[in-house]
Amino acid sequence: MRLSRILATTALIAAAPSAALATNGYFSHGYGTKNAGMAGAGTALSQDSIAATNPAGMAFVGSRVDGGLEVFSPRRRYGVEGGAPNIPGKTFYLAPGTVQSENDAFLIPHFGYNRALGNGHSLGLSVFANGGMNTEYSGENGGTFGAGKTGVNLEQLFIAPTWSWEFSDGQALGISPLIAYQRFEAKGLQAFGNLELSSNPNALTNNGTDEAWGYGLQIGWQGKLTDTLRAGLSWRTILQMEEFNKYEGLFAEQGGFDIPQMFNAGIAWSGLENHWLLLDVQHIRYSEINSIGNPMMPALMSAWGGDASSQLGGDNGPGFGWDDMTIVKLGWQWQQSNEQTWRAGVSYGEQPIADEEVLFNILAPGVQEWHFTGGFTHRFSEALEVSGMAFYSPRKTVRGENPMGPGQHIELSMSQVGASFSVGYQF
Repeated sequence: MRLSRILATTALIAAAPSAALATNGYFSHGYGTKNAGMAGAGTALSQDSIAATNPAGMAFVGSRVDGGLEVFSPRRRYGVEGGAPNIPGKTFYLAPGTVQSENDAFLIPHFGYNRALGNGHSLGLSVFANGGMNTEYSGENGGTFGAGKTGVNLEQLFIAPTWSWEFSDGQALGISPLIAYQRFEAKGLQAFGNLELSSNPNALTNNGTDEAWGYGLQIGWQGKLTDTLRAGLSWRTILQMEEFNKYEGLFAEQGGFDIPQMFNAGIAWSGLENHWLLLDVQHIRYSEINSIGNPMMPALMSAWGGDASSQLGGDNGPGFGWDDMTIVKLGWQWQQSNEQTWRAGVSYGEQPIADEEVLFNILAPGVQEWHFTGGFTHRFSEALEVSGMAFYSPRKTVRGENPMGPGQHIELSMSQVGASFSVGYQF
């Protein structure tokens, strides 16, 4: 069996449900049950074999295997105020009212394996997911954009073989050559083609699921600064992805949808007996990816003026207009006993959608800012443990004028809840 088929099978098994996670933009707020239970803080303190935050941490977790499942429920809706006045020219008004996305429950697995090889070296494999771009609006009353059922579904899966090396006492480096798999589908966007806003209306919407493979690299350092203070740094490159050919009339650069680069920095302090306090800062550069960061206006006005490169799918075509995000994460862990550990966390990052970008982001209302989390681990033996996590992200609303319908206002809104459970085994 060819390697690509093996990887495709792995990806399809792991991403079989529609992937949607508690999100900062569309990146997960944390990876693995332990990390997510501290709001994603953990760049300086790794505790399982999910190497998404910092591959260097695999040098300190020993030989182990971890597997878990997250139940996630986002509640997304949009509201429209204002009618459709008879304004001459090319305008696009939505039907007034409030519409809620129909799909609001998802199951997302994660998996990790690490093997200590001796002399400070370890080899591992982590499988984890992203995916906050998922909406499905009813086709009632013509649908959101007048073309029946409307929405998008983006799923992303990462396969991360990892080598880590504790090169001196308490100091480690790690590297993960990342393999990324993503798939996408869009429905109900015919209106943008009818308005001559797509470079290829036949590859704009309703073409079923398309898929793409890509690659990138993540490197990290994690180490001890003092007896009570640890620190960590990691950087993930832009992941260069194949184009979504079925949607080359939607995404900029003829279907381009690379995955943004990401930076993590953190410290972990154990100056209080049996307690850890963690502080992380994460930076995600959404603006560097044209299909995500390009604003909708004035590109579409240029498209109406005859500039084909500014149409949807063009080299300078509009995207979702997302800004970069910087997220601050604070985590706490208490080792109550040899068997029982408790966790809590809070994170905040200003959401990436500007007021003037609300129209297109009906499809991807990634507006969350706060996450509040709690979790635990219970050890049944030296080898076997179970962990749990729950989180709440309160409702956030973004309101702005319809850029294609003067005088009409659109309000995006979402809240999130979820929980995960995992099993870890040391050998």
